[in-house]
Amino acid sequence: MLIAAGGLAREVMEAVVVMEQFRVAALLDDDPTRQGQNIHGMPVAGPVEAAFDNPDTRLVVCAGSGKARSMIVASLTALGVDPDRYATIRHPSVTVPGSCNVGAGTILLANVVLTADVTLGRHVVAMPHAVFTHDDRAADYTTVCTGVSLGGDVRLGRASYLGMNSCVREHCAVGDNAVLGMGSVLLHDLPPDQTWVGVPARPINHLVSLS
Repeated sequence: MLIAAGGLAREVMEAVVVMEQFRVAALLDDDPTRQGQNIHGMPVAGPVEAAFDNPDTRLVVCAGSGKARSMIVASLTALGVDPDRYATIRHPSVTVPGSCNVGAGTILLANVVLTADVTLGRHVVAMPHAVFTHDDRAADYTTVCTGVSLGGDVRLGRASYLGMNSCVREHCAVGDNAVLGMGSVLLHDLPPDQTWVGVPARPINHLVSLS
């Protein structure tokens, strides 16, 4: 069962088809306007709490925002949903070397690269062509968009967000809930709860003040 019936859910549905490991049984979403709809031929069967009523199904949380994913998982945990129910989605084009670790509920879409000693937490989302090189670490609920490139020993904080085609220099850290804008190049640590953009990346409020 896929939870949150948006664009990421449709991408996961396509990945599941080529994986040939799982079958999507239904979608769940708390938005009442989506309930009863069919998405790619699959019904939106009810609200998120319906996952508790189907204990034999695996779950994947498909909200695009890491903060939203964390809130959904927290609500399901409060209902008594076992953390072991979350499935990991790995497109067949993705190789996970033996030195790498990928947490439950994580989604790796087409052509994501993990080189060596990469650690991805739980409910991480990596969009197509994201590249993790040696010793990179992404905490739970991180979102890494299409075309992101990380140098070695990069640390991504919980629920951080890296916009498409952004780059992070080796040994840099991105703090919890921080955002790196699309196309940006990070050369220094990005503090928690801040948004940086540009080449090189700087705090967005600093750029606005200069304009």
